[in-house]
Amino acid sequence: MTGVVYWGVNNIFEVQTNAGPLECRLKGKVLKGVEESYNPLSPGDRVEVEPDLGHPGKGMILSRLERRNSYSRWNKKRQCPQTLAANLDLLVLVTSPDSPPFRPRFLDRALVMAQREGLATLILVNKCDQKLSEDAEDRLATYQDLDWDVHLCSAVTGQGIDELREHLDGLTCALVGQSGVGKSSLMNALHQGSRQRVGELSAKYNRGNHTTNFSLLEPWPSGEGGIIDTPGVRELEVYGVEPPQLAFLYPEFQPYLGQCAFSVCTHIREPGCAVLKALEAGDIHPDRWDNYQKLYLELQEAARWT
Repeated sequence: MTGVVYWGVNNIFEVQTNAGPLECRLKGKVLKGVEESYNPLSPGDRVEVEPDLGHPGKGMILSRLERRNSYSRWNKKRQCPQTLAANLDLLVLVTSPDSPPFRPRFLDRALVMAQREGLATLILVNKCDQKLSEDAEDRLATYQDLDWDVHLCSAVTGQGIDELREHLDGLTCALVGQSGVGKSSLMNALHQGSRQRVGELSAKYNRGNHTTNFSLLEPWPSGEGGIIDTPGVRELEVYGVEPPQLAFLYPEFQPYLGQCAFSVCTHIREPGCAVLKALEAGDIHPDRWDNYQKLYLELQEAARWT
C-alpha cells in the first residue's frame, strides 16, 4: 500500500492512503536507500506502508518512493540537509514589504536553491496593504523580467487571495519564507479547513517568532494536491552548489556565459568578463550581482574546509 506523508514529528508520521489516514512509524531505525539527512521524510513524500492489523489506524513505513524533487535548507546544528517539502509542482517564496522588511538577499538565495532543484517558483508578497518601497518594487520588476511570477496579496484584507487560491488549487505547493511574513495566516486564508497558529512579530527586531515548528501538508478540498506550510527561516544557507556552478543558477548571466576572455571566470573581477560588461551596461541588476559575488565567495570559503 502506498500513501503521502502529511506531517512528521519525533519519527511519528501521518500518511494518507486510499484506505484513509494512518499514524505510522519507520520499520527499523532508518529507511533503506535514503541518504543521510536531518529528516528522512517530509510532507509530500510518497511512501510504501504496511497497516498494523492489530491496531486499526496505525502502520509502518517500509520505504520512501523516488522523489520528483524536494526543497531543503542546511541545518547548521546537525550539519546536514533538512528537507522542508517534497514532490512539488510549485514553490511559493513568501515575503513582505515591511514587517518583517523586504529582504532580496534571502529571495536570491532561495531562488538559487530552487533553480538547483529545477522547481517552478512563485514570488508571493503578502501584507500588500503595507507600502512597498521603491527598491522593493524595482527588485520585484527585475524578478518578473527574469520570468519569475510575482503575486501580491494580503491574508488580513483578503486582497488577491481568491486569485491565488484559484492559481494554486490542485497543485502540490509549499510556502517558504522568513519568520513573520505570514505563511500560516496565508494557509488559514487559502484553506478554510486550516487552523495554523499565527504568531506576533518581535517588536524589538521586527521579525517573526517561529510559530510553525514543523512542515504540514493540508490537502485541497478537491483531493488533488495540497499546500505545505513550512517553518520560518531567518538565514538561508546555500549548499550543494560548487562555486563555478553558481553563475548557471542566475538566469540573467546565461546569455554571457562562455563569452568571457578567460575560460574559467568567476564573473567577479576578471578583465574581459562578459558578465561584468553586461553589469556595466545596466543589463544585470547591480544588487543581484552583488549578492552573487558575496555568495560565490561564501561557497568558495566553505569549499576550502570540506
